[in-house]
Amino acid sequence: MRVAVVGATGTIGAPLVDALARAGHEVVAVSRGGGRPRQGVTPVAADASDPAAILEALQGAEVVCHLVHSLGRRDFEEADRAAARAVAEGAAAGGARQIVFLGGLVGATHELSPHLRSRMETAALLATGEVPVTTLRAAMIVGAGSAAFETILALVDRLPVMICPRWVSVETQPVALDDVVDALVAVTGDERTFAESYDVGGPEVMTYRSMIERVARIRGKHPLLVEVPFLTPRLSSLWLHLVTPVNAAVSRPLVEGLRVPTVARDARIWELATRRPLSFDEAVRAALA
Repeated sequence: MRVAVVGATGTIGAPLVDALARAGHEVVAVSRGGGRPRQGVTPVAADASDPAAILEALQGAEVVCHLVHSLGRRDFEEADRAAARAVAEGAAAGGARQIVFLGGLVGATHELSPHLRSRMETAALLATGEVPVTTLRAAMIVGAGSAAFETILALVDRLPVMICPRWVSVETQPVALDDVVDALVAVTGDERTFAESYDVGGPEVMTYRSMIERVARIRGKHPLLVEVPFLTPRLSSLWLHLVTPVNAAVSRPLVEGLRVPTVARDARIWELATRRPLSFDEAVRAALA
């Protein structure tokens, strides 16, 4: 099957391209920079928000995986809208049978941050096209390159004492990067999943505080966490910018989204996947390896 991955060099896109190629698919790896061709993979240079370039890149693709996210740009919401429109139109014109989209788990819609609202809006815009969309929604992804996971890792490694905002007590359901990739491969081309949405959560519901403590234990560290009520999202993002590698443009939208619980409402996706989802500790050790 010919599968186009838009956002092929990102944290999710790069391992997904490899997994699809191993599964025997003919993969078109779409990214701004293109890249070198290899067995089963044809790189294509195209900006996701350029309708003409995306139209050409998606020609002949039976499935289009849309993984582009513009977090870090000041205009990330508008950039995501432009990319969603271009992909929806390009997939339809190119004859695709399915669009696969990876979005975010969300809580109550009236409390959504701009980041999570943009993820929902992208899914809605993709669905306005002619091609059925399969939407996967994940909370924090545990893996190398994940901004949220790298932030926790940096906090653990750099701070013996952490002054933490209230969002560290919010519940979430982290999931391993490899499990997300497996879920994406599982729904690719599966007609049972067309126009369906799936929550993608790991086997454990936990708070951000417990994640920090578990990562610290694996790293052989014992930080002291002190929660305070006065750290606003803006102050939290600036604090993270000072003590972690994540810049403020990325951390602030992420922090705003952490105020809302992100817990999976069902586990149907794991009936389609080829592996059991890793525990949090297993996912952390895999990421560190």
